[in-house]
Amino acid sequence: MTIQTANLGFPRIGRHRELKFALEAYWSGKADRASLLDAAKRLRAENWRLQREKGIDVIPSNDFSLYDQVLDTAVMVGAVPAAYGWTGGPVDLDTYFAMARGATGAGAACGHAHHGGGHGVPALEMTKWFDTNYHYLVPELSADLTFALTENRPLEAFLEARALGIHTRPVLLGPVTFLKLGKTRDGSDPLALLDRLLPVYARILRELSEAGADWVQVDEPALVLDLSGAERDALRRAYAGLAQAAPGLRLLVATYFGRLGDNLDTALSLPVAGLHVDLVRAPDELDAVVAKAPDGLLLSLGVIDGRNVWRADLAALARRLAPAIARRGAGKLQIAPSCSLLHVPIDTALETALDDELRSWLAFATQKLEEIALLGRHAGGDGDGLAAADGAVGARLTSVRVHDPLVQGRLAALDGAAQRRHAPFAERQAIQHRRFGLPLFPTTTIGSFPQTADVRKARAMHQRGELSYADYKAFLERETAATVRWQEAIGLDVLVHGEFERNDMVQYFGEQLSGFAFTKHAWVQSYGSRCVRPPVIYGDVSRPNPMTLEWWAYAQSLTEKPVKGMLTGPVTILNWSFVRDDLPRETACRQIALAIRDEVLDLEKAGAAMIQIDEAALREGLPLRRADWRRYLDWAVECFRICAGGVDDATQIHTHMCYSEFNDIIEAIAAMDADVISIETSRSKMELLDAFTGHGYPNEIGPGVYDIHSPRIPEAGEMHALVRLARERLEDGQLWVNPDCGLKTRRWEEVKPALVNMVEAARRLRGDALAGTVTA
Repeated sequence: MTIQTANLGFPRIGRHRELKFALEAYWSGKADRASLLDAAKRLRAENWRLQREKGIDVIPSNDFSLYDQVLDTAVMVGAVPAAYGWTGGPVDLDTYFAMARGATGAGAACGHAHHGGGHGVPALEMTKWFDTNYHYLVPELSADLTFALTENRPLEAFLEARALGIHTRPVLLGPVTFLKLGKTRDGSDPLALLDRLLPVYARILRELSEAGADWVQVDEPALVLDLSGAERDALRRAYAGLAQAAPGLRLLVATYFGRLGDNLDTALSLPVAGLHVDLVRAPDELDAVVAKAPDGLLLSLGVIDGRNVWRADLAALARRLAPAIARRGAGKLQIAPSCSLLHVPIDTALETALDDELRSWLAFATQKLEEIALLGRHAGGDGDGLAAADGAVGARLTSVRVHDPLVQGRLAALDGAAQRRHAPFAERQAIQHRRFGLPLFPTTTIGSFPQTADVRKARAMHQRGELSYADYKAFLERETAATVRWQEAIGLDVLVHGEFERNDMVQYFGEQLSGFAFTKHAWVQSYGSRCVRPPVIYGDVSRPNPMTLEWWAYAQSLTEKPVKGMLTGPVTILNWSFVRDDLPRETACRQIALAIRDEVLDLEKAGAAMIQIDEAALREGLPLRRADWRRYLDWAVECFRICAGGVDDATQIHTHMCYSEFNDIIEAIAAMDADVISIETSRSKMELLDAFTGHGYPNEIGPGVYDIHSPRIPEAGEMHALVRLARERLEDGQLWVNPDCGLKTRRWEEVKPALVNMVEAARRLRGDALAGTVTA
């Protein structure tokens, strides 16, 4: 019995990161617009053809983006803030990139500059896409916004695929999710704009229908969130209107990343032809969805995990789906991934360096297409091909590579004492202030400095055996020494060693921990041209040897100023890895925490007075439903405290968090009890500090004053003004001055003047404090 197969989206970066290199060539001026657009067109064609070759019946279009699908939607419907100079009609490509990355130079107001300079327009705010490690650009909305269709991108993609002989199902970000993800500067309700937005969506659908589209996938992942009655009403009102926009067009509403729960009835009541549900995140909803769904509703069953890399147990899935098939019939069901395959690498065939056993356990996007097609052919029974998947799954779960009795025993012996600092923060703060003698508004950076072409070239040569270890180490020592001395020269108060030996803040640690595997080509898009290779946690985790001690000790030997020991925290390592699915996530996290604790204690013993344990991804692991938050936050905080709990009161523990809505987790942040936390705040103009102010947060905070995700070089006055806003919210003695995040991805030509300006901003702030000045 064959069931139709469908895909919701495919990775857009290319098998060899072709999109990344095309974007960066364009941004640097080394390639023109035509070259960029040609590269994008080739990638789309490759993706469509691959899905057809793998046996996917329903292939998506408009799942491709040059930067971000939410930004694409904002541009398409005319939600372009006035600062970018757009006056109507199609949005220029450089205006689009200015919204994504900021723009500098004389032409910045209209988005036609992306090189150098100290003025310009900042990028839109950026934050995490639900609970993934993908970032989206936050639409900037206002009560007086009028929407307009600038160009019908879904139509263009549909026609492009049709010209190749491939009939696709266009994808649109749903209007309610789009508005819910947006942010208004005037405090108005974004959903109040729905009635103005719907006519634009209606026109898009009409034009698609006239062009021959028969189905459109409308993504509404907001349906897996806690929704108010007004938000549910907005969904019903939206689809009542859209269903009438093009009567011959069938809409499939796609939900993913969680269970529908109390939104199930709302989803099933929408006047649409199909509904996609995530049965990986919510496997127990299958029976309820099948039982309650109207007879005529097509159900897309997301049973192949679109967010992890393990092979599926296809025979077990076939057995699980059999009752649903019997009840509804094959013609009313589709087999699909749980969500877009954007979140997984492209093809295990590229991983020739992995041993055969480990590679046999994995399924990347290409293999997931094969799993979907195979399950579609055999969903009614145990047909040929399913047994092979069964064998790989069973071999992984029983492999001796996976289980370490020593790690399991250490975990069982953990008690609450391992999590506790000796003294409360107020006492520690006094001890640390006496030890360090830092000025008001101490300056530092988050950790990494630019990974230049020379750094990357030396690493690659060493990996290929073309540069000896001694020569590679000497190169890294020169880079580190130059960076330490430059930081001293410009007057930074607390230094870092620059992390030139590190490829990635998670990969570097995972490569030195047991239980981790690493790939060569398993890239996943984080945002724009930023790609990461998440480690694969396949077994119990431990730390065989010190990981950072040598490079910290070398850097500290060069200066009398404190050099921070730099570590990635256990929750971030977990959330930025592909995690084994045969034990609870919190168990894997505790294993990592014990390994990081060992490193913290070794650094302290060697003399490190400040140790930063980055938890950049703590919030992104937060469950989407509020009822599930407490359990996650309890074990996440516990894991951080396991890392830091064994140090002396005079040792200052720092942590760092990226793009987060801190109101949601402020109590957990306080419970972490880090001495200093640095956070991203420059794009939000310090609004994120309101969470700390409202909570009465007592510990020290470094609100970012320099947006490192943009090529802009902020002036000292701009950074000074930002910290003056912070001084309105917090005490002077709490405040540090630092960039938003690490500087690895920026160029020295940008970093050097920006940090000089940052140090100058701190100097002005000290003058303000002496003069008793707080507000502008």
